[in-house]
Amino acid sequence: MEVYQTEEQQVEAIKRFWSENGNSIIAGLVIGFAGFIGFNYYQENKIAQEEAIASEYMTLLEANEKSPETFAQQGENFITKYGDSTYAALTALAMAKNSVDKKDWLKAAEYLQLAIDKAPHEGIKAIAVLRLARTQAQQAQYEQALATLSQPLPESFIASVEEAKGDIYILQGKRDLARNAYQVAIGADGLQASPALQMKIDDLTVALD
Repeated sequence: MEVYQTEEQQVEAIKRFWSENGNSIIAGLVIGFAGFIGFNYYQENKIAQEEAIASEYMTLLEANEKSPETFAQQGENFITKYGDSTYAALTALAMAKNSVDKKDWLKAAEYLQLAIDKAPHEGIKAIAVLRLARTQAQQAQYEQALATLSQPLPESFIASVEEAKGDIYILQGKRDLARNAYQVAIGADGLQASPALQMKIDDLTVALD
């Protein structure tokens, strides 16, 4: 079962958004806060700090492309240092992907749980949850994967969650439940993000006839 599907595009969009707009958003929030309490020094120091973290994060990603084998230790050091930042969760996602490429499912699950714990907003959390469930399914931890998917997530992720559930039910041999999950996913506009959904449900229909 493919671990990285359409949500890979979502996380890339989040990374681009924060790279392009993160500093200005943070600056706006900090300026408003600083104006309210009158601490100009806090404003300037906080903006400089966030810019430094963003720069270090981009350097970390570049290092990963050049030397993935050393990325795990560098990433763990970064998360320890900047655990409360948005970039900590994104780093954990990248570390999980590297582990998946090596088929190290246990380590991938560990990093994905870390991403969930560090996620600054629901979008990143939902992506990490979906990936964790698929990683658990790779280890035949089907009930645990379904439990992971049962936690509350944004409505925009309903289709992805139901498709993931369907894939897990297929692995369990529960074709009726899989078809129901795929139908819910299609009803939540899942075909727009995952055209393969129609093929999955068509294959099930043929198998059940």
